[in-house]
Amino acid sequence: MNRELWEKAVAFHGHACPGLAIGVRAAVAAMDLLETGPAGDEELVCVTENDACGVDGVQALTGCTFGKGNLLYRGTGKQAFSFFDRKTGRSVRLMLRPFKGEMSRAQRQEYILTAPLEEIFAVGKPAFELPESARHFATIYCEVCGEGAPEHKIRLQDGKKVCLDCFKPYDRGF
Repeated sequence: MNRELWEKAVAFHGHACPGLAIGVRAAVAAMDLLETGPAGDEELVCVTENDACGVDGVQALTGCTFGKGNLLYRGTGKQAFSFFDRKTGRSVRLMLRPFKGEMSRAQRQEYILTAPLEEIFAVGKPAFELPESARHFATIYCEVCGEGAPEHKIRLQDGKKVCLDCFKPYDRGF
């Protein structure tokens, strides 16, 4: 493991921890497997299935961010990361394997950073297609609270354009 990359991720995240190590290891492995580098724009995409510390490692090293639209959250809660290279069409999914044996926090972190990749992750293909590129939407102002939201997040209610915070869903329990 390149210690410079580790230190870059630690500086971004704010502290060293095993969770960050998972994301760092996934980011480095994905770029190696896809034979690419960090994203300048949206050419590298990561779909993370969790919202834990590892996501900061992915952001710090791959250039995938929520703001650019090339870091997407798919809330399964799994320690899994799918990476797509828009230029080549290649993809890879890295799923954290169960840890064997007891380890201290420091030992686990070091193990994640240094053990052979196949001991840390199951490497496969994503079960879903490359998500579309980020789109730009017009801002619509809620007719209840006055706050702006992108048009795809606006609902009609009682003849008014309303944001999701002001919208009162009607589902009658089904």
